[in-house]
Amino acid sequence: MDTLLLWVSVLASLLEAFAQTDLTGKVFVFPRESSTDHVTLTTHLEKPLQNFTLCFQAYSDLSRSYSLFSYNAQGKDNELLIFKENVGVYTLYIGRTKVTAKAAEDFPSPAHICASWESSSGIAEFWVNGKPLVRKGLRQGYSVEAHPKIVLGQEQDFYGGGFDRQQSFVGEIGELYMWDSVLSRKEILDVFHGSPVPKPNILDWRALNYEIKGYVIIKPLVWD
Repeated sequence: MDTLLLWVSVLASLLEAFAQTDLTGKVFVFPRESSTDHVTLTTHLEKPLQNFTLCFQAYSDLSRSYSLFSYNAQGKDNELLIFKENVGVYTLYIGRTKVTAKAAEDFPSPAHICASWESSSGIAEFWVNGKPLVRKGLRQGYSVEAHPKIVLGQEQDFYGGGFDRQQSFVGEIGELYMWDSVLSRKEILDVFHGSPVPKPNILDWRALNYEIKGYVIIKPLVWD
């Protein structure tokens, strides 16, 4: 009986650590600067990515640079990274190569951000608050490695670690979705306006598999 209770306790702990739930109307709050606090997102991505679209909401009053979305593969850091350099200045890394796009933004204010990339052309797009930024090109013909470690709140210098508090995110992140295709203009605007869109097949905020590490809190969304 003691062994059974032990296994029940272990199972309960695992279920608590790796929650899969509908987070609609909620956000991850990262309340402090740190080199430890983060959220790991789990996806069963078995094949390299030739295309993707990632959309999410973020709200921060940081004036320094910080990581918004960090995707590393084994032995490959900055395989897919979205980094905010400054107010209105967004950087996308693919395979350790980067492009930067600039948006007109109020500070501080919530932002709805979409980023996409197409291997065949190398074209990368940013959309901020429903408006497209100037398109750039990088890594034409490249494939983003599968079996990733995906982290919110920190920038990975190696697979699942190597965090720097000066690159950490302080603020709130919500409504995160990721597809293995490049969404059309209409679909991007539908995401921005909260209208029905193709079901996300990599990451889905309505059925998210995540693990919280450190001081990160889930709270109701209170901003638009």
